[in-house]
Amino acid sequence: MPDYRFPKRDRLARKKLWEAVFRRGSRLKAYPLALYYHRTDLPEDVPVQAGFAVPSRSFRKAVDRNRLKRLMREAYRLQKPGAFNNIEGSYAFVFLYLGREIADFSEVSHAVKTLLHKFKAHEKIAET
Repeated sequence: MPDYRFPKRDRLARKKLWEAVFRRGSRLKAYPLALYYHRTDLPEDVPVQAGFAVPSRSFRKAVDRNRLKRLMREAYRLQKPGAFNNIEGSYAFVFLYLGREIADFSEVSHAVKTLLHKFKAHEKIAET
C-alpha cells in the first residue's frame, strides 16, 4: 500500500539547503510551476525533501499565497509514492509557482506530475 503522507522530515526547512537549490540546482518548467532541484546530503534519511514557494510580488494577499502552497503540497503528496521508488541519492526540491492567476487543483496536479516525470527522465540521462 502506498504511503501518501507528507511528514515533517520530508519538508525542506533549512535555509542553507533552500539557497543551495537556487544557486547550484537545476530547473525544470511546466506551467504554472517550476521545479528547482539539487542533489545533496540531507539531514534526514529520506530520498527527497520538498519546499513550496509563491512569490509575494505576484500575489499580494497571504491568503492567496497560502492557498497555492496548499494546492502544490497536496498535488505533490499524491504523486510522491510512485515517483521515488528507484531514486539514487538524495535531493532537495523547491516547487515555485510562476503563474499570475490562482490555478485550480487539476492544473497544479498536472504540472506537478509533469515535473516529476521530467525529473525522472532527466536524472536517468544524467546517471548513465
